[in-house]
Amino acid sequence: MFDLIIRQARTIDEKVFDIGIQDGKITALAPMLKEQAKQELTLAEGEFLSAGWIDDHVHCFEEMTLYYDYPDEIGVKQGVTTVIDAGTTGAENIHRFYDLAKEAKTNVFALVNISKWGIVEQDELADLSKVKKELVKEALQKFPDFIVGIKARMSKTVIGENGITPLKLAKAIQAENQPLPLMVHIGSAPPNLAEILAELEAGDVVTHCFNGKANGILDQTNQTIKPYVFAAYEKGLVFDIGHGTDSFNFDVAETAFANQLKASSISTDIYIRNRTNGPVFDLATTMEKLAVVGYDWREIIEKVTSAPAKQFHLQNKGEIALGYDADFTIFRFEEGEKELTDSNGNRRITTQQIVPQKAVIGGELFDTEY
Repeated sequence: MFDLIIRQARTIDEKVFDIGIQDGKITALAPMLKEQAKQELTLAEGEFLSAGWIDDHVHCFEEMTLYYDYPDEIGVKQGVTTVIDAGTTGAENIHRFYDLAKEAKTNVFALVNISKWGIVEQDELADLSKVKKELVKEALQKFPDFIVGIKARMSKTVIGENGITPLKLAKAIQAENQPLPLMVHIGSAPPNLAEILAELEAGDVVTHCFNGKANGILDQTNQTIKPYVFAAYEKGLVFDIGHGTDSFNFDVAETAFANQLKASSISTDIYIRNRTNGPVFDLATTMEKLAVVGYDWREIIEKVTSAPAKQFHLQNKGEIALGYDADFTIFRFEEGEKELTDSNGNRRITTQQIVPQKAVIGGELFDTEY
């Protein structure tokens, strides 16, 4: 007997099947399962199921004051089954975050900030004495199933007078702890975006990829994508949305899309202020913004499931396959106008909204509060 059977699970590409779940894992996939289960859920007409949504750039260590939120408020309640905190904490305080994260229903992972206290203050990389590679290595060894990468924020308000040096330190830490994904925040210069991209390698994640700043990917003089950005994209750098309060611009995203430069993953950079006051609100709204830009819903779902799972080596997540974790998001599409606002006040109207209905995390069923 299964713990849970999900019947008539329909994916966005119109495949329909039953899913058998035991001990938090997918143990059976068939057109129709004849076995019984302790609990059954049959999808209603108009409902779809995908692998559980993953938001790979959030801030959810609740004891911070600058950027913080609560994992379940931005996770399971919004249909998101897994979140990756993007460097809120460093090696000196990630142990406390780990303790709190274990209490959440949502799956929580973390990128450790190369600055030892994380984002306690806006300029955490202005003082390079806070970058201790031995402390990062110790944290990685202590929490190997929690820390899935490292984070370096490379923009003017963060680095002080240190230029490209913090990124070089991050790459050195990465090199000593392979395989270890690196996420790099881009924003206002210094350092110049060209300098940043030149330091990065295939598989490194560039977040805030469609920000509207002069130091972003768009040449604002002629409204074209900067040539060296294409070179970085073709080299295999991962472009991540990281919407945030100040880091997603419709015009930039649309220009990139028109030039066949697409984001690899869709994330929110959500924390309590931009969740409650906007312009982010939740992952579903960010997904709608990419649909308005022109992305197909099938690829949007891929960019919040298998793509981030692959980027951050989340084994057994991001796919509906035997042996994988029983994490699913159940959602529907609703027709109706909704105004969407980017980080710079630009607006677009969508006529199709994606609405998460339920989440399954480790085989446990939850209603959303969307």
